[in-house]
Amino acid sequence: MKNSVQNDIRIGVFICDCGSNIAGYLEMKELVEYAKTLPNVAFVQENLYTCSEGGINEIKVAIPRENLNRVVVASCTPRTHEPLFMSACEEAGMNPYLFEMANIRDQCSWVHMREREAGTERAKVQIAMAVAKAAKLRELSRIQLSLSHRAMVIGGGVAGMSAALALANMGYEVDLVEKQDRLGGLLNKLNMILPSNEHPSILVNSLVDRLKNHPRVAIHTESVVTKTEGYVGNFVATLNERGADAKIKCGVVIVAIGAQAFKPEGLFNYDGTKVITHLELESKLNQGTVDAKNIAIIQCVGSRSKERTYCSRICCMTAVKNAILIKEASPETKITIFYRDMQMYGVENEEMFRKSKKLGVRFVTYDPKRPPTFDGESVSVYHARMGRDMVTSVDLLVLSTPLIAQDGATEISTMLKVPVNENGFFLEGHVKLKPLDFATDGVYLCGNARFPATIREAVSQGLGAASRAAGVLSKEALFTSGIVADINADTCCGCLGCLQVCPYGAINFIENRGVCQVNKVLCKGCGGCAATCPSGSARLDGFSNQQIYAQIEQAMAG
Repeated sequence: MKNSVQNDIRIGVFICDCGSNIAGYLEMKELVEYAKTLPNVAFVQENLYTCSEGGINEIKVAIPRENLNRVVVASCTPRTHEPLFMSACEEAGMNPYLFEMANIRDQCSWVHMREREAGTERAKVQIAMAVAKAAKLRELSRIQLSLSHRAMVIGGGVAGMSAALALANMGYEVDLVEKQDRLGGLLNKLNMILPSNEHPSILVNSLVDRLKNHPRVAIHTESVVTKTEGYVGNFVATLNERGADAKIKCGVVIVAIGAQAFKPEGLFNYDGTKVITHLELESKLNQGTVDAKNIAIIQCVGSRSKERTYCSRICCMTAVKNAILIKEASPETKITIFYRDMQMYGVENEEMFRKSKKLGVRFVTYDPKRPPTFDGESVSVYHARMGRDMVTSVDLLVLSTPLIAQDGATEISTMLKVPVNENGFFLEGHVKLKPLDFATDGVYLCGNARFPATIREAVSQGLGAASRAAGVLSKEALFTSGIVADINADTCCGCLGCLQVCPYGAINFIENRGVCQVNKVLCKGCGGCAATCPSGSARLDGFSNQQIYAQIEQAMAG
């Protein structure tokens, strides 16, 4: 190979085809030959899928065989695959922080799909930049942390209870915190669960009894978490339980605070008597006080609108379920459901939909541009197929309203430093790769706190969050990332700029010295402090000025 190996730096470059995602748009052989000419490159290999078991083994084998002390992988996004490749390097005996990645898929082949030659040249530059930085990398070490093998679950609905019980059954101590005076959440307000035809109290009582009788579960009702400190493995939460404060130490936190039903104030003459929501209908059904003979149900009230663009997912199933229950109890009752689209996913729910039609429930579609209107006595809506307005007399109007974010979600978001989306629901780390994890380590989510879910989905997510949390609790110790910030106390001017931009509260001001200091346990390596520091005292390991300048020089040369 044509290269100039200096200072015993031997870089191995692994270029991934990513099936056809990269190879379908770039000249792979040309990239391989180019990589061989780069300084300090001692080995180059092309893989069909570098992230596959075979590709990972190729890296593990090549490191000792070729005496490599740096590795570069040119493939897809480091956001999803960098930990995998770093682990492979570590297993082969190399410091994992001597690894660098070039994203030639997302930032190149997918961008230049119709520019094969230009895309190939662009990929060469990206590989050269990665190799230049790799040559400047130095070994970093991780800090070992102690670990509390205890979990705290915030929210005592079906998702929170399922998560708490699962963790307790795995052998971990659990604190279950619920702000109401009893566990169960929204299930306490429901009348019946279909298609299982089971009263919600059966599920709630079963979970509550098992939790109360479990020796590893501490239940805190009428309690609110007012403050959290610390980090993964070592959280300290302040709990206000019936007016008294207490401290809870835990290694992980699961957020399962649920959601609440939207109150349609000002819509369709809503009054809670003749015009009600499904949650209020559930109460009437439970008490046996539904005596109306002409019932209309309007879907998507307060959702799929400018104010709330999302579909609440469970409203259609709830409407059909309640219509079936009313029809079975009173077959002569006329029920009309006005809808935009019916969201009845799943075999059992589709069967429930067909059953409602057999029972005589009428379904009328409406255009959102011409929604139904209610004058106090009847619902009027334009019927596209008939080409005219359709008027339906109504004794009881039921509005299908969405679940909205729970009160207090913003406070918990700020307290735990986890994000919420534009609708106030908690935002997972990655919709596919980390659907039950937050970006903040050691904090997980499940159930309606994440997004409206069915009972089965909430239970499944609770079990999933418990499984993710157990991945931390099962360890003997934790290790922080080696990519953390540091501040040179000799040159720090104490301007507090770094402290103000740090989103993790990882920087402290030492008053008697007039300088700032990084808590490397809390630091997540975002680099905000290094970018802000006017004196250049703050730096980020793994992204030094020397390393960045080496990349810039290659980019400018290309």
